[in-house]
Parts: sequence; C-alpha cells; structure tokens
Amino acid sequence: MHTYDRSQRPIAVQSHQRLYLEKSGKILQHENTPQRMTSWDLLYYLCRANFDLVQSDYLQGRSIPKHPTDGKAEYEYGRFVTNVEQSDDQIKVTYHSTRESEPKSEHAVTADFVVLADGPSSHSRKQLSPSSASRTYAGYVAFRGTVAENDLSESAASIFVEKFPFFHDAGTQILAYTIPGENGSVTADHRKVNWVWYVNVTEGSEEYKGIMTDKSGATHQWTLPPGGTMRSEVWDAQIRRARDTLPPQYIELVEKTKMPFVQAITDLPPPADGKCWVLGGKGVLVGDALSGFRPHTAASTSQAALHALLLPRVLNGKISKEEYEKEVIGFAKSMQRHGVMLGNRSQFGSHPLRG
Repeated sequence: MHTYDRSQRPIAVQSHQRLYLEKSGKILQHENTPQRMTSWDLLYYLCRANFDLVQSDYLQGRSIPKHPTDGKAEYEYGRFVTNVEQSDDQIKVTYHSTRESEPKSEHAVTADFVVLADGPSSHSRKQLSPSSASRTYAGYVAFRGTVAENDLSESAASIFVEKFPFFHDAGTQILAYTIPGENGSVTADHRKVNWVWYVNVTEGSEEYKGIMTDKSGATHQWTLPPGGTMRSEVWDAQIRRARDTLPPQYIELVEKTKMPFVQAITDLPPPADGKCWVLGGKGVLVGDALSGFRPHTAASTSQAALHALLLPRVLNGKISKEEYEKEVIGFAKSMQRHGVMLGNRSQFGSHPLRG
C-alpha cells in the first residue's frame, strides 16, 4: 500500500492471535497468527486522495505530493453503465445518472481502453462475457456491525482487541477483529471492533424477505444498506438469537451495535471460457466483476490488488495478455472453490473447531 499511497500514513491494526471460543466464552484453541486489518472507509478516502486529491480528515493533516507525470483524473459517482461497445477503433460507454438531483437521460463517453470493475452484479459482464454465470445465493447471510473499542467491557476487550476470535456452531459462524476508528484512527481506544455473523436463511423464504426489507418497505436483493436501515423487529429477533446461541462476549458485541446491516453471501465463478479480456482486447473484467468469492477467504481485495498490480505490466509490455489472463483466472478459480468449501463446511457441515 505504501508504494502507491503518497500520504504514507498508518493504515492497519494488527491482530496478534486467532482464537476459537466455546459457547461458554472460554478459549477452545488459539494460534499465534499475526494479521493486519483495515477498514473500507479508510481505504476509500486514501484512494481518492491519491487519485483525484480529495481532502479529508483521514489524511491526518498530510498532503499528497504531485508528480510531474500525473495525468488528469475525474471521479464521478452515481453513474449506471447501460452499454459498452466498440465504435471504430475506440470503446463507447453509455450511461445514465442515478443521482436524485439529476435527470436520467443517457450520456456517452469514448475511450481507448476500459477497465470494467462494476462489481459482482456487473451489467458489463452480462453483456460482454456470455460464458459468465449469474451471481447465485449460497444459502446464508452475514449480519455485520461495529462497536467502539472503548465501549467494550474488560472481559470482551480481552477477547476482541487486537485478536481475531471465531465461534462455530451448527449453521452459524461469527468472528470479529479490530479495525481503524473514526477518520481511520489506529490509536488504542479510538478504534472499532468489526464483527461478521453468518446465519443460514432459506432463499425465497419469508424470513429472507423480511431481513432484506428496509425501514421504508423497500426489498433489496443482495444487501441491506448500512446507515440504520434495518427494521427494529428484524434486529430484535437477531439479538434474541444471539442470547440463545452465542458466547457472552459476542452477545455483548451484538447488543452494543447501533447500526447493523446485512448482506447475502453469493457465489460467482470466473467465466467458463477462462477469458477476462473483452472488446477485442480493448477492455478487461477486473475484481468482483470477474469473479466473486465468499468472504471466508478474505481474498476479494487480494484479487483486486492482483489485477491492479499486473495490469500496468500488460499495458507497459512487460507481460503478455495471455500471461495476465492465465494468472488471474487461475487465482479466481482457486479462491472461488476454496471459499465454497470453507463456507459449506461452516454453515452446512461440521467445523472441526465447533464450540
């Protein structure tokens, strides 16, 4: 990260151990496995600062030095791409605005090359990669939330702070770890504990529909957005489930969460034809638009980083498109299979460290 982040600020909190808990809250097993954890909001603002010089408190007073070779960069949010096609020797991208303050009329831009990074529900992938499968539900959801480090009791802090604890039981898995806090602070007592709780929910059931319906009555397909959109009756039911099934430290964590959200866990294998290049080689599918992994692998960000590191080597002529494709498709196949194995073992099988 420091190779590409000109702010050079600290970005991660280290977890020193993996813990596996019994339902009583006792430690069943521990492993000395250091890992570094960060947060999406910190990564977002650092990427924006380096890309188009957006200022924020996440920079901690640092400035981003300009290089003589810097080009022009523009970041436009609220854009839904409706079509990508070859137009003479360029690529034409057609889109419309999704901002409430703007009309939904179509616009188009042209480019010499396009990087298609529009996520696991990618409209571009469906259009340009016919061998790609559709995103499918894996049979369980992930409830998520954060709690300020200094809001935890001493007993809970001893399990969660700078550690990576897990609890496994039939049809459920919950884990937690320390991440940067407000404005990306990595200072002790200013950080947060982030938790993820996987729960089996039948697709198409009334329970699934209820979980994915927000306070305004809108039903979402894959993610109930963060920001306090979860209905109180859904969250109250989840708190009751926590009290019945989780170790006491996790019960505290769930009860102290103020704005939970939930996402469906899905599968998205890489294109069946093993191709990532589209538009006659003038476009490439990257990140989750190429393949989506279950979060147990913690590999989706690694995949995006792999693409970001290798793609300039293709464009600079250091490796061929074929070499790039072999590397990224091989990684995607391996991680996608591994995620399915891990998730199915935890949610539908018997985990060896079940508490």
